[in-house]
Amino acid sequence: MTEWDAQPVYYGAPTFQNNEKSISELSRYAAKEKFRDFFLHYTSSDSCFKYRERLQRAINSGDNLLDLFLDDLHRFDEDIANLIRTHPEDYLQLMERTADEAAQHICSVDTLHERTMKAQLQVVLSSSEKPMAIRQINATNIGKLTCIRGIVIASSRVRAKATTITICCKNCQVKKNISVKPGLGGFSIPRTCDSPVVEGMEPCPLDPFVIVPDECEYADQQSLKLQELPEEVPTGEMPRSIQLVVDRKLVGVAVPGTRICVLGIYSISSSAPSGTSTSGTLNTSMVRNPYLRVVGMSMEGTDPLYRFTANSGVTGDDISLLQHDDEELMIRISRMPNLYSIIANSIAPEIYGHEDIKKAIACLLFAGSTKHLPDGMRIRGDINVLLLGDPSTAKSQLLKFVEKVAPISVYTSGKGSSAAGLTASVIRDASSGEFHLEGGAMVLADGGVVCIDEFDKMRLADRVAIHEAMEQQTISIAKAGITTVLNSRAAVLAAANPAFGRYDDTRAASENIEFQSTILSRFDLIFIVRDIRTDARDSSIAKHVIGLHRQGQDTGLLGSSTLQDSAEDHILTGESELDAGRLDMRTLRRFIAYARSRCSPRLTPEAAELLKNSYVSIRQELRHAAIESDAKGEAPPPVPITVRQLEAIVRLAEAIAKMSLSPVANEHHVLEALRLFRVSTMDAANSEALPVVDGILRPEVLAEVQRVEAMIRRRLFVGSTMSERRMLDEILKSSITEFAARKAIQIMIQRGELEYRKQRHLICRVR
Repeated sequence: MTEWDAQPVYYGAPTFQNNEKSISELSRYAAKEKFRDFFLHYTSSDSCFKYRERLQRAINSGDNLLDLFLDDLHRFDEDIANLIRTHPEDYLQLMERTADEAAQHICSVDTLHERTMKAQLQVVLSSSEKPMAIRQINATNIGKLTCIRGIVIASSRVRAKATTITICCKNCQVKKNISVKPGLGGFSIPRTCDSPVVEGMEPCPLDPFVIVPDECEYADQQSLKLQELPEEVPTGEMPRSIQLVVDRKLVGVAVPGTRICVLGIYSISSSAPSGTSTSGTLNTSMVRNPYLRVVGMSMEGTDPLYRFTANSGVTGDDISLLQHDDEELMIRISRMPNLYSIIANSIAPEIYGHEDIKKAIACLLFAGSTKHLPDGMRIRGDINVLLLGDPSTAKSQLLKFVEKVAPISVYTSGKGSSAAGLTASVIRDASSGEFHLEGGAMVLADGGVVCIDEFDKMRLADRVAIHEAMEQQTISIAKAGITTVLNSRAAVLAAANPAFGRYDDTRAASENIEFQSTILSRFDLIFIVRDIRTDARDSSIAKHVIGLHRQGQDTGLLGSSTLQDSAEDHILTGESELDAGRLDMRTLRRFIAYARSRCSPRLTPEAAELLKNSYVSIRQELRHAAIESDAKGEAPPPVPITVRQLEAIVRLAEAIAKMSLSPVANEHHVLEALRLFRVSTMDAANSEALPVVDGILRPEVLAEVQRVEAMIRRRLFVGSTMSERRMLDEILKSSITEFAARKAIQIMIQRGELEYRKQRHLICRVR
């Protein structure tokens, strides 16, 4: 009895009910006959008894689950379908009881004997209506059938919800059964016993009934927390969420990170927890918390086409029709000449330059092919890219564009993100006290892209937390008695600044890149983005930026009168295509979704042989470079080249092939993937500081460096330490350039006279 005493007793308040909306016995009988006629005699377009066969399969399989498409019921009888939408609380229970009777009518005697020992059939509804946004639901939807969509961010443990309560009188031992309302609805225990008084027995007192838990009937129930899709939250608004209650066969179907479309009854429950006083100036007796009792659920999975079909009001049953209508458009795009460059030009067209970075981002959006091996192992196809470089090089703008164009995306900042916010956390419910999982950014972006800005500002412990999510694409949780594994099948696009704020060419790459090799090896491509100061480049950038501010659009399309017309046709064609050389954002987004869901290229034998030889050659180059670095006493390359980088090149080649909807990745695709790898990760691994040979520096610079060395020797005696920033400030007061000061410190460190301490904050003179 302790379990019953610990739980609050729910009650069903007859709110929003009156005599006009009450259902008479006559209407219930007529509705029951219509439901029975629908289950037994409804014929589909192929002239078969659709639901008679489904009932037979549900009984024979033992799952007791019946899928019902509301459009079928609407075609059969419009009045009864409208009653389901307006009064679902009453008619759904009647429909399930009628489905049970229809099943008993069509089943054999042996099956009927087994059916009496099983639970009642559960009818799961689906519909083709356009889902509502969570923020659009209001009080007018209470008690009605409502369709919404979102992403599951939390789930509770499965609990046993009583469907029928057995009570027993303590005096006369008379037992009664009380039905419990579904969802969070409760029951009312009668205060008096109506059994006849037997002579010689005392009359039953007030409140004589007690609950008999062992004789009650139960059903599984679970609570979910559904949040708005990240791409649907208005700018500056907090994402809204709603509680979902699922029961019976729908329990355990959705986990945090799953995007779902649910059909349910918008209901209310008491807002005051058990034992809470409601006395005070504010009367809270009529305040209720809304929730959705789910009666139908469709899973999105990882198909990015779900987003576009949901926006157009098309459900999963009609996805094939939508794809068929758009297939000609997608094939036309895939056959465009020089499509690889057109897609790259379509990536953030308002940003000048960065051609190779845009091509890498295009590969990230299309992704490689995911492989499932016979032993159950999964090899990821998502591509991770790191942009490391100077401020004001449009890194954050590239991330913002990817967030808009990716079918599924989540944008976050490293400074404001924790390990739990990126992966998953265990939250304790304030009312019930139980623990439940709540997914983070990596879980919410399952099947899409996670954009992490200011990646270098994250704490080391937080970066370590996403190691598993970036490679295995899973998140393991073992907290508060909860042990589970969540999916995080998402690509990572990160932007960071070097160790010293700006990339210092006078320092080696190992000094500029302060990330550990364990996190760097998980990035397929690493770009060093530098602010190169040349007159021609500065002039081109200034012209481009001024054109954006004057015209409000990028200079590549200035004066193009056919841009809006081509956007309506979803593709740039004719002269506009040749002049602009890019796709509009909506067309690009649809083409990415189509390619990711319909194309999975594999390497040809010739391409595999070329890739094998190239990988061996790259490893040999790095081996010789490491030997030379050891001989010179320099630090090893900061970016390791391992088998992960070989898999990265494979994914890049598959992504390039996927852009043209090619079923195979040939030598041309592998060569382009190798070129991208060399201009990004290989350049970052091989980048070195400027030579320190005396003949390389100009005589006046060399004299300035020698002067700084003398100043440092006078300022620091052997064994003393000083902040590097303070030392530079003192040196710069003597009219010496910062380049010469840093060069002198670097030379003295290489000679062994100085060394860094306290994570490069302090400089110590050792000899």
